[in-house]
Amino acid sequence: MFTISKQFHFSASHQLLGLTEDHPCSRLHGHNYVVEVELQAQELNQHGFVRDYHDLKELKTWIDETFDHRHLNDHFGDTPSTAENLALAIYNWCIERWPETTATRVSETPKTWAEYKPSTAS
Repeated sequence: MFTISKQFHFSASHQLLGLTEDHPCSRLHGHNYVVEVELQAQELNQHGFVRDYHDLKELKTWIDETFDHRHLNDHFGDTPSTAENLALAIYNWCIERWPETTATRVSETPKTWAEYKPSTAS
């Protein structure tokens, strides 16, 4: 199995509603997010790629237009704007374009990561 991944960066604000008043995430705050998309293939294409990294530029454009320097609550509505839900939203966008997508990861801080990877169990 061949695996490739690429990272993207953006900054955005959010607020997690419904948490206790003393929880730091209940306040309006922001993060410098890191997004990583992972793609896998059993065989390489005719150019020797899982997918050309250049193709992934489309994801950077979408992230910039959708999330960068925005308030994530405006995008997610009633769904909590957590790193987990962000990873799912990005995965759903990627899998529609690139069937080789196997996982997406989102980091809010250098020490924390959330990942969405669909279950392989039947």
